[in-house]
Amino acid sequence: MKLSAVAEKMRPSSTLSISSEANKKIAEGMDIINFSAGEPDFDTPTNIKEAAKAAIDNNFTHYTPYEGIEELRQAVADDLKRECGLDYSADQIVISNGSKHALKNAFTAILDPGDEVIVPAPYWNSYIDIINMTYGVPVIVNTKMGNGFRVKIPELEAALTDKTKALIINSPNNPSGMMYSEEELREIADFAVKNNIYVVSDELYKKLVYSKKLKHTSIASLGSEIYDRTIVVDGLSKSYAMTGWRVGYTASNREIAKAIANIQSNSTSNINSIAQAAALEALTGDQTEVENMIKAFEHRRDYIAQRISDIPLLSSLLPKGAFYLFVNVSRLYGGTVRGVEIKSSKDVAETLMGFYNVAVVSSEAFGYPDYIRISYATSMRDVVEGSNRIERYVKENF
Repeated sequence: MKLSAVAEKMRPSSTLSISSEANKKIAEGMDIINFSAGEPDFDTPTNIKEAAKAAIDNNFTHYTPYEGIEELRQAVADDLKRECGLDYSADQIVISNGSKHALKNAFTAILDPGDEVIVPAPYWNSYIDIINMTYGVPVIVNTKMGNGFRVKIPELEAALTDKTKALIINSPNNPSGMMYSEEELREIADFAVKNNIYVVSDELYKKLVYSKKLKHTSIASLGSEIYDRTIVVDGLSKSYAMTGWRVGYTASNREIAKAIANIQSNSTSNINSIAQAAALEALTGDQTEVENMIKAFEHRRDYIAQRISDIPLLSSLLPKGAFYLFVNVSRLYGGTVRGVEIKSSKDVAETLMGFYNVAVVSSEAFGYPDYIRISYATSMRDVVEGSNRIERYVKENF
């Protein structure tokens, strides 16, 4: 018996696998600094948890509409208007089981077998598997550090074929923390409209923006033509410390939204009813704890970015959003760490974990060479101690 071609292409999530290994060692009593997880270390805000408890007490435990309760879909639409100036109605929103599920729904709705999706690298590692899972073909376009890891029009034009169906944009970006300006997004929007392709816009980190000069812009807000061909993908995992609640969503034109709703109705049906009640409170309730989280992330970013920049042989750009630092380690190549020759970012990540108890993710997971990703969505104690260990790693070995 043989598995399907799709199943044989699937890989476990690199970031989740590394984080799981780190957490296992922590449970065994080892002092591991876990910079691998893209998960806030904060608890879900109290008002959100209380809303979930009230939903249980009120027996809100039955099926809901498969696209999500109308109150939550309207709250998402209101949030998109408030944050991005986007005009969506509740019937254009579909609530899903996290943003991965939202992405899978989106690609299932628009891709036929063999359709190509342009994916700028470095990219979030699950994009490739989700596109493969929905019978699409990922076309990787390497961006440049000198361009802030933002894809440029000539690079898109070089990747365009008669099979191109969509382009994925992620801003703020995981793993680089970089963001597109409104001007850059207008150029990409013009490219998409001119070539009649969809844009899947992953905006999961839109509330986690630290730059005083650069505000988050949704590409869907830049005119009626790009609005109509954009699928916005977002969720509550990062901004509200709700990773385990699994609440994501898509916002799109009504034709796509109906298709996504039909797809979901025959796969998962509605997401957890209690999580929907919690999400409604997250979007409409008090935002104080959320604002405090963002301030803490910015403080951690400023600290670790400065520390890494002070370490010889390492370099990075200051992240504008999200909670990741993307660090160039190529100047370490050719050295050795306790007998292990360093030839790649994977070697750096493995020796950091093996000999210095620091878990990071090598950039091979993101389709890009020579970097490691450090997540500062962890305690300040770990940010400080992890920075100390990385400094010792470099100074003792190179």
